[in-house]
Amino acid sequence: MTYSSEIEQGKAIREEVAHARRIVVKVGTNVVMRDDGRLALSQLYGIAEAVARLRQQGRDVLMVSSGAVGLGMERIGLTNRPTELSQIQACAAIGQSRLMAIYDDAFDKLGCHAAQVLLTEDDFRDPARYRNLRSTLVSLLAMGVIPVINENDTVSTAELDHPTDSPERERVFGDNDKLSALVMTHIEADLLLLLSDVDGLYTADPRTDGAELLGEVCGITDEVLSFAQGKSGRGRGGMATKLAAARIATEANGMAVIANGRLPHVIERVCAGEIVGTLFVPRGTK
Repeated sequence: MTYSSEIEQGKAIREEVAHARRIVVKVGTNVVMRDDGRLALSQLYGIAEAVARLRQQGRDVLMVSSGAVGLGMERIGLTNRPTELSQIQACAAIGQSRLMAIYDDAFDKLGCHAAQVLLTEDDFRDPARYRNLRSTLVSLLAMGVIPVINENDTVSTAELDHPTDSPERERVFGDNDKLSALVMTHIEADLLLLLSDVDGLYTADPRTDGAELLGEVCGITDEVLSFAQGKSGRGRGGMATKLAAARIATEANGMAVIANGRLPHVIERVCAGEIVGTLFVPRGTK
């Protein structure tokens, strides 16, 4: 393939992103929280404004938002993440109500309605609960409501820390990246947009010389997986969990984009088909 044809192919793929009608936007902890551990309120309102605009364009949008534990820590003045599971769950309970109140207020001011949806692994494991979940999400979208989804950290331990005295079992999801990918595939969305504090997938640590930002990725190979660099600062995930989410999305014939949620108007730019972040191409696309 010639260089010019690669450019044309990249443009065509980005046009498909621009035409996505159902979108899942995952907002990471490092987008919700500032570097000093305080709430990034202006960023949160900017994200809400962008999502509301997509909704007003007639697109279905679902949000998966992290940040409950961080907001809970900020509310009660903790500077370091607790080590005891019960304390982490308490922070999640404190922060989740505040997180949803902010989204509810922001969307209300923008003429949209939001609905809180808290999930556990059993909502995906149990067929009856899964059918109910899907029906509820479809109904919310039909009503023009924006679901704001998070794991129910107050009662679920899968995403926080696995208790040492509990038997191990295969996890359906262990982070909000994978949760967002599962929501995307089960609700048959076209696009998964993963927002973090990095510009996308680099070939090496972006702080080092020679690291290259990848525009498009066709197939998540062992080489691509080797580009993942550790965990994020306050979140439980990192590039490895985002690649796992992108793999789930693309194997279901969907598209995924990893982009910097701190970049102004990033949601609008990605959904307009601009070359922003790293686009993961659906399986079978050449």
